[in-house]
Amino acid sequence: MSTNALRPARELLLKEYRGVLSTHSKSMPGYPFGSVVPYCLDAEGHPLILISRIAQHTHNLHKDPKCSLLVGERDAEDVQAVGRLTVMAEAHKLTDEAAIEAAAERYYRYFPEAANYHKAHDFDFWVLQPVRHRYIGGFGAIHWLDQVTLANTFAGKAEASMIEHMNSDHANAIAHYVELSDLPRTPAAHMVGIDSEGMHLRIGQAVYWLPFPSTCNTPTQVREALVLLARADNWPSATHVEG
Repeated sequence: MSTNALRPARELLLKEYRGVLSTHSKSMPGYPFGSVVPYCLDAEGHPLILISRIAQHTHNLHKDPKCSLLVGERDAEDVQAVGRLTVMAEAHKLTDEAAIEAAAERYYRYFPEAANYHKAHDFDFWVLQPVRHRYIGGFGAIHWLDQVTLANTFAGKAEASMIEHMNSDHANAIAHYVELSDLPRTPAAHMVGIDSEGMHLRIGQAVYWLPFPSTCNTPTQVREALVLLARADNWPSATHVEG
């Protein structure tokens, strides 16, 4: 297993927010069934999805929870020359009320429109518990990885507090992050997530992940990174220690 591949594999999972969910077909035994799903990462760093009870992939998961999520770099001109990650996993439907509430609070920040059809229809949150990962970083860069995901140090009140503070009091700083990263400048960006390695911004219907210059393990380090970036003339190169 290559430790050099862990960082780019994890970044890919952090920044794409959509993938192809492959399940074992219930109606066509022996055949894989692929469907596109949006996702964000939960507090443990595992893909969190919201799917309809009547959807084919949901019926498939109830029969066999083994699945995979294929994530590839968006807008790639040559899909074989860029990174892609297959997360082999077991899907678990959330049934505990506290877990569902935490999942909803996180998921709706990333995908606020989902709150409407979740309430109007029979949708449930599922977590994909990774078993193994297959990462391809381009031609010849192929790796089996056992541990890619990292738990979010700030998940819960700390993350929610930082996000609220940034959106309420530092809209200009967020606009500067967008400018530095050459992301769309309209509509205005809103921060929707923070992890130890970066921030998540929602611009219109799209979500983008931007890396911190270095890993942040405390709220103080996050604040220092956000201040540094707010004053920067260009986005600093990231230097991280693998964990």
